Amino acid sequence: MAELKKAQRISIDTETTSLNYQQAQLVGISLALETGHAYYLPLAHQDSPNLPLEPTLTALKPILENPAIIKIGQHLKYDRHILNQHHLSLNGTCDDTMLMSYCYNATATRHNLDALADHYLNYQTTTFEDIAGKGSKQLTFDQIPLETAAHYACEDADLTLRLYQYLHSQLQTHPSLNTLYQTLERPLANVLYHIEAQGVKIDPEKLHQQSQEIQTQLTQLEQQAHQHAGQPFNLNSPKQLQHILFDQLNLPILHKTPKGQPSTNEDSLQDLTAHHPLPALILEHRSLAKLKSTYTDKLPHLIDPTTQRIHTSYHQAITSTGRLSSSDPNLQNIPIRSEQGRRIRQAFIAPQGMKILAADYSQIELRIMAHLSNDPALLKAFNTGQDIHSATAAELFNLPQEQLTREHRRKAKAINFGLIYGMSAFGLARQLNISRDEAAHYIDTYFNRYPKVKDYMNTTRQRAKEQGYVETLTGRRLYISDINSKNAQRRQAAERLAINAPMQGSAADIIKKAMLDIDHHYHTDPRLNLIMQVHDELVFEIQTDSIAPLQSDIIQRMQNAHPLNIPLIVEAGIGDNWDEAH
Repeated sequence: MAELKKAQRISIDTETTSLNYQQAQLVGISLALETGHAYYLPLAHQDSPNLPLEPTLTALKPILENPAIIKIGQHLKYDRHILNQHHLSLNGTCDDTMLMSYCYNATATRHNLDALADHYLNYQTTTFEDIAGKGSKQLTFDQIPLETAAHYACEDADLTLRLYQYLHSQLQTHPSLNTLYQTLERPLANVLYHIEAQGVKIDPEKLHQQSQEIQTQLTQLEQQAHQHAGQPFNLNSPKQLQHILFDQLNLPILHKTPKGQPSTNEDSLQDLTAHHPLPALILEHRSLAKLKSTYTDKLPHLIDPTTQRIHTSYHQAITSTGRLSSSDPNLQNIPIRSEQGRRIRQAFIAPQGMKILAADYSQIELRIMAHLSNDPALLKAFNTGQDIHSATAAELFNLPQEQLTREHRRKAKAINFGLIYGMSAFGLARQLNISRDEAAHYIDTYFNRYPKVKDYMNTTRQRAKEQGYVETLTGRRLYISDINSKNAQRRQAAERLAINAPMQGSAADIIKKAMLDIDHHYHTDPRLNLIMQVHDELVFEIQTDSIAPLQSDIIQRMQNAHPLNIPLIVEAGIGDNWDEAH
């Protein structure tokens, strides 16, 4: 304690019984003040002596909550949850080596401690499996003998401090990456911590009812599939499906697995739908079965008994573009366009006295494309509030807008979105079910109408080839590993990524900036809770009697999150559940 009180910075790591922050019990805490030296405080080991829990935490409290002492951790958001169970906060500057590494180079390595120590320190860690075993017989940390546990925990705290020193010095030599870390990713971790702790209220009865209805549909689809196959078979068995499709029905083998077997993956089945009705039934069955197992069956079991809410985990350091992902449950993958997906959203409900507010950036990546390319025609369309797909259709088909059909707009939409993902004529032809020549004609016409877009794409490709990375509007570096590959397929995929990554990454950064601004202004305001971030959308609980002023302010803050040379547009809705609000 005497040493801790004098410290300017402390590396801290909690050891627990689970990776799930809602279920985990605190077992011990490790601390390091200088490299090569660390301490382990055992608090809840089963067959070893422990320090008394409450007096130890009471002694630590003024240290951890002293804003003058810098706290350093690896994935510190998790440790915050654990310490919060014991009414301990981490105040002041909290540096996270996982996020430092992610900002420094998102794709150099994975960002867990074992991988970082290996990559940056050339150090092989003692892994959790080394001390606890694996599989069903794996021990929890409170079952690990004290001497083993102490070495493992102290190594974590020590390596975190060493990584901090290395990554801190590296970020100092790259001011834009250091700014990204200091002003965006590090403060965002605290916002995500509060969103996770807040949780989301769901209606388990509605999900249970939907599960039963999906099961009825699955049974019907299975019966139809058996009729088309001319015999019963297991729809979930790739081997049986191969036999039915290619031996019994003699459908063409369009794709093969790495082992040379006829493929029955989603792309293969999609291509086979033109040849027979069975593949479409299989695809529908798979889609519904996945929704049932992932959401309608699983979500009710994730309701926390104490809070009566579900608490997802947001991951900041997984995607290469800066987008957030989430797990347990994965909120990013609930389909938005299907009836079943919308019904799952209906189970995400507002508590009494509140409504759900969903605010969504409209066509943000296309707007970023207009900003980055500075194409006059594209800028004009957005600045004058035109429907961008209709504007593109008018340019492509050389027609006044009043003569455009829904089919014209559909094709223009596919081209608008396809090109920001670097889509080729082949890809566009496949999506629109047209010839490759017709698709190539559309793309040529598009670039004739929007020549600066083509210039931007060419320049971006070239820059990626020269420096190995592209950048977002906030200076995030997106490394493109195969951009100079001799393998044409890999190189072309890398070129598509180079074109899209600045747009997708900039969109991710803009919504993060909006989250920081909204949290800064409403952090202690009981009228508004930010409860979810899903792609380009923020979801809130909002007090019923404060809707008008708060909704207006949220829209303004999101639209002003980052200056572009065209307006950002946010569409917001209110409802008793997420689907109604969306």
